[in-house]
Amino acid sequence: MKLLSEKELYELVNELSLKHFHKSFKDRIIYNNRLRTTGGRYVPSKRVIELNPKYSMEMGEKEVIGIIKHELCHYHLHIEGKGYKHGDRDFKNLLEITGSPRHCQPLPSTLRQNKHIYICNNCSRIYKRTRRIDVNKYRCGKCKGKLVVKRTS
Repeated sequence: MKLLSEKELYELVNELSLKHFHKSFKDRIIYNNRLRTTGGRYVPSKRVIELNPKYSMEMGEKEVIGIIKHELCHYHLHIEGKGYKHGDRDFKNLLEITGSPRHCQPLPSTLRQNKHIYICNNCSRIYKRTRRIDVNKYRCGKCKGKLVVKRTS
């Protein structure tokens, strides 16, 4: 999915709001490049929904629409004075009613790559690690055998 202009984004959000919540969206929605670990967020003090633009570029339209619906749940409950936080019963019920996801999928670009692979000399168990480990200090968790480096990227 391509990045939408601010006007196109607002129209999409308003359309989803009318379709799933039967209420119009009257505030702002923007892209926020600083979001790293989340697909979007609702800022109650400003009544603004912020979306992570990486989700529009790397994920499909279905994922982006799910994020928007999730943030609209926060938005509409906040405006109505009901519990809009993740742990609130009102929020969980509205997620279920509207078919909104509770969490978004991780971005493919941020998934951990296992750069280091170690094998136990004794039982041949394989250990995949993002960070390098000291094979003189650590042993196999299964049989206490000595670990050897198979691959380091």
